[in-house]
Amino acid sequence: MAKGKYKEWLTHEGLIKIEGWAKDGLTEEQIAHNMGIGSSTLRKWKNDYVAILAALKKGKEVVDREVENSLHKRANGFTQKVKKVRFGRDGEMIEYEEEIYFPPDPTSMIFWLKNRKTKEWRDKPDEANNTAQDSIKILAEVIRESRKNET
Repeated sequence: MAKGKYKEWLTHEGLIKIEGWAKDGLTEEQIAHNMGIGSSTLRKWKNDYVAILAALKKGKEVVDREVENSLHKRANGFTQKVKKVRFGRDGEMIEYEEEIYFPPDPTSMIFWLKNRKTKEWRDKPDEANNTAQDSIKILAEVIRESRKNET
């Protein structure tokens, strides 16, 4: 690696490229490859040069927000105009828009709730959140085990 190579990436154009690659969803390893450096060098530069770190964060943040918004939209359902094409009697192509309803997606709902409301929606609830019936079952099992050990 040539000394001073980082300077080209601290220019406006260099930072725009880094941000764009992050926005495109490239991993930091892929971005480092595109920059002609190793992953460890990129990690060091992130610590040494705030502008590089900021470009990576800014690029990732935009895409993350877009995906979050799409997930939220799918979880709740939405209506969207879709361009369609049909052919008339004479074979002419007719373009038109149709509004289509996309119903809420249960998988998106589950994913959202498990990640946003973990206490209420995790697969294995805390013991502290057990219902009275669960507590009774546990107590009955403990009593059975203790009676077995007495004999």
